[in-house]
Amino acid sequence: MLVAVASRHGSTREIASALARGLTGEPVGPGEEVVSSVIPVESRPEPAGYHAVVLGSAVYGGCWLPAAREFAAAHAATLRSRPLWLFSSGPIGSPPFPDAEPYDAATLRDLLGPRGHRVLPGRLEPRLLTFAERAMATAMRAPVGDFRDWALVPCWQNSRHHNRRTWQGPRHAVPEPSTPTGPAARAARPSSLSFPHPRRHSWKARDDNRVRAAQP
Repeated sequence: MLVAVASRHGSTREIASALARGLTGEPVGPGEEVVSSVIPVESRPEPAGYHAVVLGSAVYGGCWLPAAREFAAAHAATLRSRPLWLFSSGPIGSPPFPDAEPYDAATLRDLLGPRGHRVLPGRLEPRLLTFAERAMATAMRAPVGDFRDWALVPCWQNSRHHNRRTWQGPRHAVPEPSTPTGPAARAARPSSLSFPHPRRHSWKARDDNRVRAAQP
């Protein structure tokens, strides 16, 4: 199983590693068990060599990291033909905020047809941030600390194993988006997937004017 991940400061990569450790050794059939590999999307792993995939990304400004979105777009056909789950890491604070899905979650679901998507709390450690990121976190009064809930990781991973048959063979077919064909259509087709631009104001807390930004 491929666990592909995009992480800026290591927090999301650690979540991916925890997922992979929990998945490895899970039985999927007579004499068969899961073997998981954690690979950053920047290393360009090839999902065609795996029976199933988990794809995750840190969330900044309400969106997945560009490397994760580019990986999803580049391997969309392969990912749609396999059991696929997505996770996002970003909300911080107690309780974690924002608790909504990233802005591009709907686009990713339409593109990839995953079996599920989960938003997991993240971490904000000023010492790991760039100068600009620290300045922004201070201006936004973002809560500092590690808010990752490690109990959620095995709970989510176990929820995907209630039916082990889902790991055997290709998953149900998901119809491909309808697109024109032919040389002219291919020439006019954009080279990368278009994701929605985040609403800039929605990261501001309406009651006390404090802003909590996800910085995994």
